[in-house]
Amino acid sequence: MAELKIPTETVSLPSKGLVYPETSLLSKGEIEMRYMSAKDEDILTNINFIRQGTVLDKLLKSLIITPIDIDELIVGDKNAILFAARILGYGKEYSFKFRNESTSKDEEYTVDLTTLKEKEIDESLFEKNKNEFKFTLPQSGNVITFKFLSGKDEKAIDAEIKGLQKTDPNNTFENTTRLKYMITSINGKTDQASIRDFIDNYLLAPDSRAFKKYYNQLSPDINTEITIDKDGYVQEGVVIPVNINFFWPES
Repeated sequence: MAELKIPTETVSLPSKGLVYPETSLLSKGEIEMRYMSAKDEDILTNINFIRQGTVLDKLLKSLIITPIDIDELIVGDKNAILFAARILGYGKEYSFKFRNESTSKDEEYTVDLTTLKEKEIDESLFEKNKNEFKFTLPQSGNVITFKFLSGKDEKAIDAEIKGLQKTDPNNTFENTTRLKYMITSINGKTDQASIRDFIDNYLLAPDSRAFKKYYNQLSPDINTEITIDKDGYVQEGVVIPVNINFFWPES
């Protein structure tokens, strides 16, 4: 009897591996993952995983064959793997609801996920095997360095925000907390005390907006914004939602 195997595919990373240390397998710019099995659907329907918000990480850990720590993945690369997992598991067509601006109603639209493209990145701004970039804040002239957030960073941000909200439930703390993990130095100072003091007390709103715009332009990712042409009405900038239904439309 022939040996039974689940087929695999090679998935390219939007970052091309440029932001990972040379010692990391992620620096090759691709990972190998297998097709989804019936057993993997047990992960998607695990109530504890869903409540804990770990269901997608559990799924990726099961599917990725390349021996990596998924927490090392920057957010854009992880997004690409999630979309690849959806295509390999349930096909390229994905139906979701969006708010039709012309009717102010929620309507359904089906997108071919294989038509989504990676964002183009300017590789000249990347130093190979280093996740650090420089930006001059236009209003104040202060020079910062920053990094793309990883899964590990995202978990630390969520934990810090939850801790802060215990003392001030009405404050989201989202903006400044994320900035404290993105920015790695201010005018050459790399210690956390200086960085946090700058963000809390001296970062101007126009500089914050300019930095976040630059960060989003530079960061590798899958372009999940699409244009919908429905009944003669064209609506741009519709973001494809990723939730439990993304992986199991019948759930």
